[in-house]
Amino acid sequence: MEVRLAQYNDPSSAYEVFTGLLRSGMMPAKLGQVAAFDKDMVLIQEGTFVLRSTANVSQDDLGALVKAVDPQTERSPLPPLRTYLPMPGRVVGTERYALGPEALQVALHGLGETDSEGLVQAAGFSSGAEAMVARYSLPGKGNGVLLLIDYPTPQLAEQHIHHLDEIIPAAAKQAGTEIERKGSLLKIVLAPSSAEYAKNLRDAVGYETQVTWNEASQAATDPPITSIMVKIFIGTGVFMVAAVVLGIAFGGVRVITKRFFPGKVFDRRNQMEVLQLGLSGKRIDPSDFY
Repeated sequence: MEVRLAQYNDPSSAYEVFTGLLRSGMMPAKLGQVAAFDKDMVLIQEGTFVLRSTANVSQDDLGALVKAVDPQTERSPLPPLRTYLPMPGRVVGTERYALGPEALQVALHGLGETDSEGLVQAAGFSSGAEAMVARYSLPGKGNGVLLLIDYPTPQLAEQHIHHLDEIIPAAAKQAGTEIERKGSLLKIVLAPSSAEYAKNLRDAVGYETQVTWNEASQAATDPPITSIMVKIFIGTGVFMVAAVVLGIAFGGVRVITKRFFPGKVFDRRNQMEVLQLGLSGKRIDPSDFY
């Protein structure tokens, strides 16, 4: 048997390499985070690791190998973009994930889309875009190459849709190659067999947007505003009464102490100081204040 193990910067980069090594017809397998195999090779991704082995290895041995490298890798979710690809009609082993123009160019060339350089350059990878591409074929219904480009924000997607629309030739548009935006995702079907099939394939993409409204609101179980205000006034009154009681207590202790222990606890002569502004010629005697 022969096994090759490579480590990459992050799971997304590893997934890009994993899909780049896929061959048409490779079937998925339950190993690692994602895996595929055919009669010649087994591909496994586990976090930042991509493992390749010959096909003459048992599943138990491959599982033991994945378990051995698992503690050494960063295991985090794979790119969500991979889950947007619809299942019906997808040719297994043609899925490609791209984080840059070079990877997307190679992916499209591998799927027969050789005239795609302008499209790749206008995709906007410098803005943080990521792409997913796969070939689809349904006998009797149609075929085509589905390209998904996801951007960090819907604003960037709207900006790049105009650049991409200028790149697509008029003949391709008549054949059904249109760009559709949903949220931050652009959906394009390249070289479709018909405009109807291209529309159906775009509609089948499993991408949903969700808006969350975080404005404060009052629930039915919340107390009424009158009850809240009454509690505020009661709490304020309690603090005022406590302040008065503590003030009287402190003043009473001071008066009693000065009566029974004059000049020994408060207002001692050696600590009595008077600040004088000198507005009159008469000097103030501190003893006049105790």
